[in-house]
Amino acid sequence: MCMTSLFDSAAFLKNLTNQPGVYRMYNDNQQVIYVGKAKDLKKRVSSYFRANQTSQKTIALVRQIANIEVTVTHTETEALILENNLIKQYLPKYNILLRDDKSYPYIFLSGHKHPRLAFHRGPKKEKGQYFGPYPSGGAVRESLRIMQKVFPVRQCEDTYYQARSRPCLQHQLKRCLAPCVEGYVEDIDYTQQVNLVKLFLQGRNQEVVTQLVDKMDAASQNLAFEQAAMYRDQLTALKKVRETQSVSGDHDSLDILGFASQHGVVCIHLLVVRDGKVLGSKSYYPKTPKNSENEEILTSFVAQYYLNQTSERTPAKELLIPFKLTEQVGLQHAIEQLHETKVELKVPTRGERLRYLKLAQTNAENAVSTKLSESLSMQRRFEALDMLLELPEPIQRMECFDISHTMGQQTVASCVVFNRNGPMKTDYRKYNITGITPGDDYAAMAQVLSRRYKSPQPEDKIPDIIFIDGGKGQLAQAENYFVDWPQKMPLLIGVAKGTSRKPGLETLILAGSHQILNVESHSPALHLIQHIRDESHRFAITGHRARRQKVKTTSSLEGIAGVGPKKRQNLLKYLGGMQEVKNASIDDIAKVPGFSLQLAETVFYHLHEKSD
Repeated sequence: MCMTSLFDSAAFLKNLTNQPGVYRMYNDNQQVIYVGKAKDLKKRVSSYFRANQTSQKTIALVRQIANIEVTVTHTETEALILENNLIKQYLPKYNILLRDDKSYPYIFLSGHKHPRLAFHRGPKKEKGQYFGPYPSGGAVRESLRIMQKVFPVRQCEDTYYQARSRPCLQHQLKRCLAPCVEGYVEDIDYTQQVNLVKLFLQGRNQEVVTQLVDKMDAASQNLAFEQAAMYRDQLTALKKVRETQSVSGDHDSLDILGFASQHGVVCIHLLVVRDGKVLGSKSYYPKTPKNSENEEILTSFVAQYYLNQTSERTPAKELLIPFKLTEQVGLQHAIEQLHETKVELKVPTRGERLRYLKLAQTNAENAVSTKLSESLSMQRRFEALDMLLELPEPIQRMECFDISHTMGQQTVASCVVFNRNGPMKTDYRKYNITGITPGDDYAAMAQVLSRRYKSPQPEDKIPDIIFIDGGKGQLAQAENYFVDWPQKMPLLIGVAKGTSRKPGLETLILAGSHQILNVESHSPALHLIQHIRDESHRFAITGHRARRQKVKTTSSLEGIAGVGPKKRQNLLKYLGGMQEVKNASIDDIAKVPGFSLQLAETVFYHLHEKSD
């Protein structure tokens, strides 16, 4: 098959080395369109320019090549690691791309006198122990929820813990020993529970059971029946947890990758087993160019997932995959070298490992079926909206705006984006609205539109339709803003709730004429509009609640000159909480360590001026 290229391949290949390395292919705009690695650079790059090339993906790629750059490495393993880093840096069009989490979640056990259990994501700055990483934030939260029922160790924030003068509801539910209040638990008893938590998180469940049984027996012999009952309840709860979490066999560290591909949708389902427990699972949908081979996709996933130097991910001792890879040995060596640990990458053929793989495969296939079903439904809805609006071209991109506030306070505007595949969550945006009269939704809408579209937009980022959640007043703000819009003009539609505010009774208002668009309540087009409107509403409320909570939890003591975190902590600790601080006199505040009479006066008048 004939292939034309912008690139003089013969001249380039003539002087190309046979050493291992990485090559980067550029188009005529100097954009990296493909990154690859090779054991023999000359041999590998030459294969792209064969006269009898049959791969449609390669043919399309070669037609766009304007330049190639290479980086020579000492070994193929080095080339593999460098390739992954460059793919992450450039996100080339013709590479398989794994859109990955920026950081991975852990369970954190703090190093305090009375340690707390917490969700952690990000740099490990705080002293304590980190257990994980877990495959998803949901897996961590579920583990914390389960552990709270088994081990009465605090999970509250330090500020909450330090300000307590009496036990909270968690203590009454027997989910915390209340170390925050003196006299409720001895330090040695609390430490014993913390040690049990550590054993549990390390997978040493049998040791936990043995210790609990011994403690229950000892308490019974000492006639401490209430304490014995507590250990008995812990054993019962732990048994239930083990039944739901444990897997059969003695495989203490497995990553199982299920793979499914159908009609251009690819899913890789990762099942994570550590210390004999299923920590969780997660489905990944890598971005794949057309005509990509399954082996290429799985190879790229394994490389990008396990050779990500910026992540804190630790591979399992065994990585189970559904089919053999040409680069399997090289991948295994690269993973071992990067993580400095022994790893085995293999295809199971029988026994329990094969059953685990079949489970991961089933999950991957179900995920693909669900994705295709959702995609098909979304396509039908877009087609119905195309017919309803009779636009010259099919709709490719829609944006919807909504405003959320409570009595005009902490106003937040949301912008959500849909394309023909559904929500584009990476393009969602929240805007904190400031400088307006509280409760003025019109001014809020005007501000968010001016901020969203203040600079020229790339052609593919200009929406075909902008939905405004609201009536004619909100729609008028959009009309006013777009009067002098210099680029492609989007269609503006107001989505007003009916008098009963029930779904299906929305009123659609077209900009300009303010014509009311009548749509049947069962119409797929209306369902699509309701979907994007509801999503914008949800996103706005989420942002507003977060902003409101931040204001609620921000201490009144913040912003006082000369009162830093340590002094604020002392005030709350010695006076017994925020309410006691507000009720304290200047002399009471002056008795707190670190406070002079002058500083006490500053605090007192600051608090009372705020309350006035």
